[in-house]
Amino acid sequence: MNSAELGKFGVEPQRQRGLTKLIDTSHRRPMNLADVLPWENTIDKSVAPKEPTHCWLYGTSFYDNFSEQQKSELLWLQTARDVSMFITLEQTLPVLYMGYINKYGSEIPKDITEYLMIFSKEEIVHTMMFKRYLKKAELPMYSGDAAIKNLLGRLPDMPPIMGVLYTLILEWVAELGALYSTQGDNIEPLTKKMFYEHHVDEARHISFGKWLCESHIKNASAEQRKAIIEMVSPMIKRLLPAFSYNPEIARYTSFDFPISPDDKEVHEAIRNSQSNQALNEKRFAPLTRWIVEQGLYED
Repeated sequence: MNSAELGKFGVEPQRQRGLTKLIDTSHRRPMNLADVLPWENTIDKSVAPKEPTHCWLYGTSFYDNFSEQQKSELLWLQTARDVSMFITLEQTLPVLYMGYINKYGSEIPKDITEYLMIFSKEEIVHTMMFKRYLKKAELPMYSGDAAIKNLLGRLPDMPPIMGVLYTLILEWVAELGALYSTQGDNIEPLTKKMFYEHHVDEARHISFGKWLCESHIKNASAEQRKAIIEMVSPMIKRLLPAFSYNPEIARYTSFDFPISPDDKEVHEAIRNSQSNQALNEKRFAPLTRWIVEQGLYED
């Protein structure tokens, strides 16, 4: 075993009670795929699945040229991207986290091991829920961002704390983005409930990841902290704007989409539109605030 590689892989004493509560709550309220959503209900695609003003193209010169039907279709396809992103992430995590348990065994504190196992189980159920939703809603599964998929593939070779930190950031971005846009009064009911029920578990996952990372960062040397900043800061700078527009949507529209999937200059203009910048500042505020508090962002 490589204790040096595992490093500080636990929570601070003041978080111990919180970790016990996470474990107890997870055992008391497990998600049941069969009844977590009213699967017998119809998904009403005439109702928006997310806030219309959160459309990726809202506020750009393209938006006003779409018909109302096309705007609705875009919202549903953007929701498919969000669900696909969760699937890509959440079917990766059980393999990663169970891998840590198999590799490091008793070197990981028992309560951390237990929650890694709970975390893995819950992610499997989430993945099944999201896949069932895509099928029921007749929405496509996006192939995903190549850079993110490449990063996920490299996580098993990194120190465990970096695996936790990277997946924390990725899932937190996906969670904040989805929840911020789907919990309003006029959102399609099954879609709204799905993202809320996912959030119930995900809020615990995010707390767990934050506490592990905070403990490691607190105990890290200046050299170790510098290495973390050099790895995380570029990712943050790229990830938040990238969430605002995925060119793969052009593959799925029923109408001629006006933006080429290869026009990177236009993609960047959309991601950095005034509307998307304002939206990102609001919805990702909890994440960016935490990143700054931990000293992990470098201009």
